[in-house]
Amino acid sequence: MFFKQTLGIQHPIVQAPMAGVTTPDFVAACTEIGILGSIGAGYLSATETRTIIRQVKARTNGPYSVNLFVPDNTPFDQKQIRVAYEALKPIGEQLGMPFWKASLSEPDFHGQIDVIIEEKPASCSFTFGIPAVESVERLHDAGILLIGTATTLDEAMAVQQAGLDMVVIQGAEAGGHRGSFLPEGPLIPLDDLLAEVRDVLQIPIIAAGGIATNARMTELMNKGATAVQVGTAFLATAESGAAPVYKQAVLNASSDDTVITRIFSGRPARGIRNRFIDQMDQSPIAPYPYQNDLTKRIRKQAAVQNNAEFLSLWAGTSVHCTQAGTVESVISRLLTKH
Repeated sequence: MFFKQTLGIQHPIVQAPMAGVTTPDFVAACTEIGILGSIGAGYLSATETRTIIRQVKARTNGPYSVNLFVPDNTPFDQKQIRVAYEALKPIGEQLGMPFWKASLSEPDFHGQIDVIIEEKPASCSFTFGIPAVESVERLHDAGILLIGTATTLDEAMAVQQAGLDMVVIQGAEAGGHRGSFLPEGPLIPLDDLLAEVRDVLQIPIIAAGGIATNARMTELMNKGATAVQVGTAFLATAESGAAPVYKQAVLNASSDDTVITRIFSGRPARGIRNRFIDQMDQSPIAPYPYQNDLTKRIRKQAAVQNNAEFLSLWAGTSVHCTQAGTVESVISRLLTKH
């Protein structure tokens, strides 16, 4: 009850902040149905973050969240990036791009923090680490609830000790990027992770990873979760910003089709196995975020060509449960006992 009252939502469900998929219409639809809609702003500039926040505000008066990626501060190694680019060229050639320009990103994390303080969403969540004390204090002073992401007990304890208000514990089953502070973080099943953290954390726990049914949601909440975070189940909805070919790949996938890969971004993430993953297996890659910069144009071109073999098809282990429909129909299934 505390979770719903604090955030002003009807149901204890958080829409996972899937960067690239969370369009204003999608986030607003989730918010309007009574769950916490989330903007995936990890790859956006401060200006782009403000724009999408205002677009969401124009569509709903309800509470929503914004998710940011805490920067890795990875050193720039031009030779390493060149080697990684060369390894990707055979993929580009198959898409008709023997060469392409890859602009390297310049994270604007502190600028995004400023925007969030000014625009005042209900909450701000963080992936890949914890923001500095100063940022936590400024966001709290602005009345914004803060949500951390953890993949281990130590990370969850660090989130609590940093003064954040809630924590998403992300099990190994989760689709998309692993939220671990370090790329080499372990893969712990959600049930095991929840059992580890529930008796030692005082802040609300949001369980994430492979949640697609009412039975699973109920089970996790009975085991100590205050709420659940759901992503893959929404991917094929009408409101989702996923490319049509991505939606179809999700609907066609089987339960054992997902793997963990670093190929697309340099950080481990779970998605549907395809030719890109197989062809690039064992190839040299650049560290995050530079690998993401190198593959961005490839992924964009693959979407234009409706070619799922070269897209990053992020999805969790319950991808086989995904159905077409609307955000409302997905929420209805999650809330209805079968």
